[in-house]
Amino acid sequence: MSVTIKNEYLTAIINEKGAELTSLSANQIEYIWQADPNYWGRHAPILFPFVGRLKNDQYTYQGENYPMGQHGFARDKKFELLEQTAEKATFILKSDAETKKIYPFDFVLIVSYEVWGEGLRIRFEVQNPSSGELIFALGGHPAFNIPLEENLTFDDYFIAFSPQKSRIKIPLEGPFANLDQKTLGQTNTNIQLSHDLFKEDALIYETRGLNSYTVGSEDSKHNVTVTYNNIPYVGFWSPMPKEAPFLCIEPWWGFADTVNSTGKLEDKAGMQHLPANETFKTEFSITIH
Repeated sequence: MSVTIKNEYLTAIINEKGAELTSLSANQIEYIWQADPNYWGRHAPILFPFVGRLKNDQYTYQGENYPMGQHGFARDKKFELLEQTAEKATFILKSDAETKKIYPFDFVLIVSYEVWGEGLRIRFEVQNPSSGELIFALGGHPAFNIPLEENLTFDDYFIAFSPQKSRIKIPLEGPFANLDQKTLGQTNTNIQLSHDLFKEDALIYETRGLNSYTVGSEDSKHNVTVTYNNIPYVGFWSPMPKEAPFLCIEPWWGFADTVNSTGKLEDKAGMQHLPANETFKTEFSITIH
């Protein structure tokens, strides 16, 4: 089942499966990738309780082994619709017997979508209802149609960074992060899109403070911007060598295993550690023109 929220400018559709944004449209333009399985069969999945891939698709916690696929399980779970108005919808996912077989924590994950003006605000709330620590990662993974107009191509677009400054870049070796080979990414200027940018998978940057990323073209008035404050990482991804007509802009609170990972969840880099009975809150927004 899908839920629709809208205002006078834009319309958003969210599927209860994964609480996944499946459409964001305005100006008779669809901005969200429509999940063509020939390229990538998803739209904008929520990544929880892991971001990226684990070595051997497993991890250990307190000496026990647990299997876990890439990006966790939330994207394939049915969320409950908690609340809906014309312009806002809120979804909830709770731990249960099935999740505890692969993730031995109690949690409550609340996701809300709200349209405002020319934008969509996505809020996350992770609650720890237990008496122990909750270890998790969280990520957004919205994919945007690029090009946004039929007469343009993927290569006609660029990513504009704000603020225009260099950011630390985390390289990948296969699907794993190599923290020993960090470099200074040249995000102090626009990056022209090309499929070759992603020949080594995603571009990953460390971020702090207020950041926004606009994907636009000098030949079009239509663009899309992702904005957030105090989210530690961002990933940019488009599948190669398929040369897919979309770009993902992914705010992350965590990342894949490192090349030196031991597999122990207690030691995993980038994870969030939430004390007992506390709540983690964060958000990002998507603005379209």
